[in-house]
Amino acid sequence: MEMVPSEENQFVPKEIQNAAEEPRVLCIIQDTTSAKTVNERLTLNLPASTTLSKLHEDVAHKAGYVNGTFDLVWGNTPDMAPLDHSSEMSLLDSGFEPGGKKNFLQLTDKNGEQPQIASDESGTADSSGLDDSSQERFIGPLPRDGAAGCSGDYSSPSYSYSSILSKSETGYVGLVNQAMTCYLNSLLQTLFMTPEFRNALYNWEFEESEEDPVTSIPFQLQRLFVLLQTSKKRAIETTDVTRSFGWDSSEAWQQHDVQELCRVMFDALEQKWKQTEQADLINQLYQGKLKDYVRCLECGYESWRIDTYLDIPLVIRPFGASQVYGSVEEALQAFIQPETLDGPNQYFCERCKKKCDARKGLRFLHFPYLLTLQLKRFDFDYTTMHRIKLNDRMTFPEELDMSPFIDVEDEKSPQTESCTDSGAENEGSCHSDQMSNDFSTDDCVDEGICLDSTGSAERVLKPKSLLTFELFSVMVHSGSAAGGHYYACIKSFSDGQWYSFNDQHVSKITQDDIRKTHGGSSGSRGYYSSAFASSTNAYMLIYRLKDPSRNAKYLSVDDFPEHIKSLVQKEKESEEQEKRQREIERNTCKIKLFCMHPVKMMMESKLEVHKDKTLREATEMAYKLMELDGVVSLNCCRLVKYDEFHEYLERSYEGEEDTPMGLLLGGVKSSYMFDLLLETRRPEQVFQPYKPGEVMVKVHVVDLKSETIASPISVRAYLNQTITEFKQLIAQATGLSAENMRVVLERCYNDLRLLYVPNKTLKAEGFFRSNKVFVESSESTDHQVAFTDSLLWKLLDRHGNTIRLLILLPEQSPGTLANRTLCQKVGGDSDVTFEGSKGDRKSVEAILEESTEKLKNLSLQQQQQQQQQQGSSTSDSQKSSDASDFEHIESPTQDADSNSSLCVAADNRELENRIRAAAGGSSGASSDPENHFACEERSDSEVNNDRSTSSVDSDILSSSHSSDTLCNADSGPIQLANGLDSHSITSSRRSKAHEGKKETWDTAEEDSGTDSEYDDNGKSKAEAQYLYFKAEPCSQDDSTWDAQKCLVVHVDKRITLAAFKQNLEPYVGVTSTQFKVFRVYANNQEFESVRLNETLSSFSDDNKITIRLGRALKKGEYRVKVYQLLVNETEPCKFLVDTVFAKGMTVRQSKEELLPQLKEQCKLDLSIDSVRLRKKTWKNPGTVFLDYHVYEEDISISSNWEVFLEVLNEPEKMKSMSQLAVLTRRWSPATMKLGPFQEVILESSSVEELKEKLSEISDIPLENLEFAKGRGTFPCDISVLEIHQDLDWNPKVSTLNVWPLYICDDGAVVFYRHSTEEPMELSEEERNELMKKESSRLLKTGHRVSYSPRKEKALKIYLDGGPAKDLGQD
Repeated sequence: MEMVPSEENQFVPKEIQNAAEEPRVLCIIQDTTSAKTVNERLTLNLPASTTLSKLHEDVAHKAGYVNGTFDLVWGNTPDMAPLDHSSEMSLLDSGFEPGGKKNFLQLTDKNGEQPQIASDESGTADSSGLDDSSQERFIGPLPRDGAAGCSGDYSSPSYSYSSILSKSETGYVGLVNQAMTCYLNSLLQTLFMTPEFRNALYNWEFEESEEDPVTSIPFQLQRLFVLLQTSKKRAIETTDVTRSFGWDSSEAWQQHDVQELCRVMFDALEQKWKQTEQADLINQLYQGKLKDYVRCLECGYESWRIDTYLDIPLVIRPFGASQVYGSVEEALQAFIQPETLDGPNQYFCERCKKKCDARKGLRFLHFPYLLTLQLKRFDFDYTTMHRIKLNDRMTFPEELDMSPFIDVEDEKSPQTESCTDSGAENEGSCHSDQMSNDFSTDDCVDEGICLDSTGSAERVLKPKSLLTFELFSVMVHSGSAAGGHYYACIKSFSDGQWYSFNDQHVSKITQDDIRKTHGGSSGSRGYYSSAFASSTNAYMLIYRLKDPSRNAKYLSVDDFPEHIKSLVQKEKESEEQEKRQREIERNTCKIKLFCMHPVKMMMESKLEVHKDKTLREATEMAYKLMELDGVVSLNCCRLVKYDEFHEYLERSYEGEEDTPMGLLLGGVKSSYMFDLLLETRRPEQVFQPYKPGEVMVKVHVVDLKSETIASPISVRAYLNQTITEFKQLIAQATGLSAENMRVVLERCYNDLRLLYVPNKTLKAEGFFRSNKVFVESSESTDHQVAFTDSLLWKLLDRHGNTIRLLILLPEQSPGTLANRTLCQKVGGDSDVTFEGSKGDRKSVEAILEESTEKLKNLSLQQQQQQQQQQGSSTSDSQKSSDASDFEHIESPTQDADSNSSLCVAADNRELENRIRAAAGGSSGASSDPENHFACEERSDSEVNNDRSTSSVDSDILSSSHSSDTLCNADSGPIQLANGLDSHSITSSRRSKAHEGKKETWDTAEEDSGTDSEYDDNGKSKAEAQYLYFKAEPCSQDDSTWDAQKCLVVHVDKRITLAAFKQNLEPYVGVTSTQFKVFRVYANNQEFESVRLNETLSSFSDDNKITIRLGRALKKGEYRVKVYQLLVNETEPCKFLVDTVFAKGMTVRQSKEELLPQLKEQCKLDLSIDSVRLRKKTWKNPGTVFLDYHVYEEDISISSNWEVFLEVLNEPEKMKSMSQLAVLTRRWSPATMKLGPFQEVILESSSVEELKEKLSEISDIPLENLEFAKGRGTFPCDISVLEIHQDLDWNPKVSTLNVWPLYICDDGAVVFYRHSTEEPMELSEEERNELMKKESSRLLKTGHRVSYSPRKEKALKIYLDGGPAKDLGQD
């Protein structure tokens, strides 16, 4: 290959140099070899002259596969032959489209076997060593930004040769990013690449007897460094290190500052290394000293203190300045530049005994061996009150001369020499007559020597040349102040080469890449230059002193201490074991396994079998997995190919018992598009061979005489078979006669198709992989009538639409279930016109006659019970659960029951009249009995505070019902009503209204004039619809409810709620107008079903229903929730009661009915003229309703209606709809307080009138009064720190009903103030305290806090293994 020099004078292949000049081909490759990789895309942007063989090499390299073990096929035509992996034909000649067009390819198995993962030594990415959660495919060729930090600043249009070097070529290992631990990875790689730190860490020996290795930070760092130096993996995990920090998995999702981590980690290491040789390691390597001084300019007296530092923070943009520092040297100069204390800031000199001008500043006394510079790129913008990042350009040299910044003038002072380093506590004073002159000429005198505390008080003079530091680590941040990504550019001291350590990826970079981390743009260094600069720039710089006597080299593996050598061996064995395990995993087929267990029914598991295991061995493994030993012999089991979704047996494997599973299943995969079924048989049976191409048919035999449908028999057929041939096949399987056979295919739910064309094929009739048919073969005349009029159709129609419901009857319902007679079949004529037997009718009448006396006494019982039983009780033993053991109506045992005959209601109108006659006049007496049922009711006050969709049935939210038709025995098809069940939450409050008054404790309601069960004449609108309804007692085993009060009902779900209630009348003991139906959900919440003309379509098998006594709504009635409006309370909206309003009722009439209820239930004794009703919209008070307003005429009323009741302190002032009621509140800036709400009644929408009214109630002069409309929902809360500036005060409008006010209805909130009143002056402490109080207040009321900075979790490293569980912590 010909090589040419590149711009960096490195040699690169000539074709790469010319790649940018020729057209390029964009290839997008989908890896379809396993379920885990099927969603991954590999992207290659190659020169058009690239050969197919080179394409395969590149794909192998990027995907981590061995070249030649996979195929590439065109994505849009996968049936074509794979591309030739050895061809030298170019991509352009092979049909690839250049110029940015996408060429889609699929990476597939070769010869049915999955691609081989490339080994570590092959130089490809061995990502298999990573966990699935962290496994990441690095798709190439890597753009330049991949090499230097995932930023667009490094992207290059040409193919970057240096950036695709893999681990074997760079020699370095990456670190896996746990989630947001890039900051940790950058610091760990920097410490690893610091020879002095790495070698010192290796020399420390862990004593397992003294500490748990899991919580030992130095030991886990030692392990990590050993792996970074010796591992063959591409990247290794850091979870063991973070676990030693005491972090849990949530810490991996916290972003932190790398400089903060550096300090915290060094503190933790110092604590762990106490009493060891490494106790002072951090200080020896990273600690420097500086003097913080103040010097009097009159007498030269100096007060000073010596401080230590681990890093030097360098300001990029000084506070209030528009220009930034352009280089590290400039920022260092500014760091030590003293400031003059003069004017009001003068310094009190102890020698002069007066305030004098002085100089205050910092001097470096000693630089550490490893110098850390932090570029302060994160700042706070006081204009926007947000954190910002400064992306301005700041250059830094590769070699930094620190001699101009060292201070040596203290050498002249004997007092200075006596100073020892005792940290911040060490203070003193010294005097020099020359100091004043020194400062006047040059603040940074340098004499080429440095103060270096190598001993207790020993000094060494160092020449300037020994203060030269060389750069070896640049920690780069890409992103904003809100978040971003860290990576490190580090120079190896072995060969002087720079590398990018970007989490898992390590690659070579150049000096040019380092220069790009200076940040900024090519423009000026103005104030706004940062906004247009790149967000990727250097954040931390680490320099090492150039001192041949101290500069160390990395310890080689041969020079490791013995304890490190043993650790290396241990980690190597662990890695080998892991590799062997991966190899096993790579050759293991993982497939779903099902089995129809003779005892445990259908079981599911996962079969994991080595690809070389035979089918016979796999069957034995499946046999043990499914626990069939002792139940079925192994000889009676076999594995077959199975489609669980369609319940379809695809094929059996006769004669392939010795075939390896890898070949049988079509390759090694972790998931397959099909499953396996372990099929069992009885000893006398023989397995039926299943051939590919067959379809599976489940055949249900229907018996018209007993009206039962048998459990299915499986039959296999071919799609090209005719109906005649198919009938012969069924006849053989079932023993029925094919001559009179009728076959009905259920293509989808309740879609029945009679197969009557003899020569038509199964495929033409719509058969698929798995099918369900019903067959009937009898000599009855039923087959002579039209199919939709036949008994067979009715039976199948009933079968498909019947559901099983569990009904809990009220305690007060008369009679026991043992005495309640079930509806029985009378005749079996072909026209199937059924009626209830006379005996049955008598039984129902007997039940009702027996219960008459009980019903008459219900009123007395009610009054007694209400004294003892308030609300509804909940019995834990009676709570229903979501899962139940009831069998489906389709089960053979139910169908075989002789009682499951087609049973219909008798004439419902006649039944209703009989029930009314039996009940006599006692229905009024049962107006409101107290009920105690096993349900978990929610009070409406709770509901008011929790209006989530969880209180709404999911069926209501998601389902819609198509128009079903059903057959009436007497007439033709009847069109059913459509719609959804309406449910609302039940109330736990009970009305104590006396007989003859309206019950007001039902929360459900219905739309006006549509769903009333009876018309104005009292006649039933639900005419007799002959739909299946069968009731039976609930067995003790069947329900969690009390069997004595529980009823099991099999009912056609197309029945309307009205007809369903009428069928329940004999069992409840009262007419359907005197009880209500509540649907019970999995969480035991109840919702009332009220739309009488809707069907039970949204119900499903084993749904639970509670019956409650109480009057159902009549036509034109609405249930209404009443809330009290308390404008000056913390919670202004309080639930009171549920009541009933009727169409045509006036507001005053509704108040008359409401007040006794409030007195009884809420202990509110109010007069009718001291309360008003008003519109409620969420929590906002609206239109005031006047006494003469009529519901449905003046006031629109709807379902689930809510109103406010407001108690008035004075007589009602609202007399006309032209008036406007406004709620006003005074704001007092001088006291930083808001006054209480006061209502103002306006005669017009004039702003002038509003101001006059406000002036009257506040005594603020009209010319000084300012007002603003409140924002948000009532009570329009706002922080007192924001109200003065944030609201739109004194809008320039003359009327209230225009922008920006739009006050058109009652209930608007208006704030007002005195324009000359100034806000209270607050100290910073008072402001912070007030801000906390306001934030707490507004959060409690659910209102917005305008500014709350993102709460950051403090970075901590726990030396005791983990944080203490403080329950009081946030």
